[in-house]
Amino acid sequence: MNRINQLFNDTQDKIKSIYFTAGHPAPNTALTIIQELEKNGINMIEIGMPFSDPLADGPTIQRSSEFALEQGMSVKKLLEEIKDVRQTVSIPLLLMGYFNSVQKYGVEQFCKDISAIGIDGVILPDLPLEYYEANYQATFEKHNIIPVFLITPQTPDERIRQTDKLSKGFIYMVSTAATTGTQSGYAQETMDYFKRIKDMNLSVPTVTGFGISNKETLEQASRYSAGGIIGSAFVKAVDGSEDLAGDIADFVKTLS
Repeated sequence: MNRINQLFNDTQDKIKSIYFTAGHPAPNTALTIIQELEKNGINMIEIGMPFSDPLADGPTIQRSSEFALEQGMSVKKLLEEIKDVRQTVSIPLLLMGYFNSVQKYGVEQFCKDISAIGIDGVILPDLPLEYYEANYQATFEKHNIIPVFLITPQTPDERIRQTDKLSKGFIYMVSTAATTGTQSGYAQETMDYFKRIKDMNLSVPTVTGFGISNKETLEQASRYSAGGIIGSAFVKAVDGSEDLAGDIADFVKTLS
């Protein structure tokens, strides 16, 4: 069983997932960040593949991607850096980025290589459902890589049902149509959207992303979904860090 499915079978709510950008806050830190996040109780990790034009990302993650690319980070370099990750880490790991990077690498080779390392899934916001189903579903399934698709407050119910049908792990429930970033709390309109999706009784769980930065917003996100994804707040917390282990431990404490 894929580790993503195992996690959702074992943990029904308040799953804590962290996103970080590979190559940030310094080169060759990805493995350390993953190990420290697991050590501090994070349930799932999204490893960002830096891209030169990250349209869905807010300024904090954009800056981290720019930094990482300037330091020479690439998909190939990332995979080399984390090739032995499964010797020490057992929680689900996903790669998040843009389909252009995967196409450039070669989709079949990409799936083969990340599967060999022990990556469980990918989040590619610019990979359309229909394009995935027609061209790449067989390849992803062959290598046991789960694609995670996104929905937003503007996604029609019919599209959500279609997304649910193609999803094998979980659906990334974007809290807002804006780019990623932090906020102090969710408005009632957003909470109503979360409840509407929960009431649809989808076949796979949802996990909420965008705008989660602390215990309050994580609890709000988890009220109507299986948990929350924290990205910009974590990237900001480790920016310029000279004590990654300490800063990661301190940040995770703010979520509990």
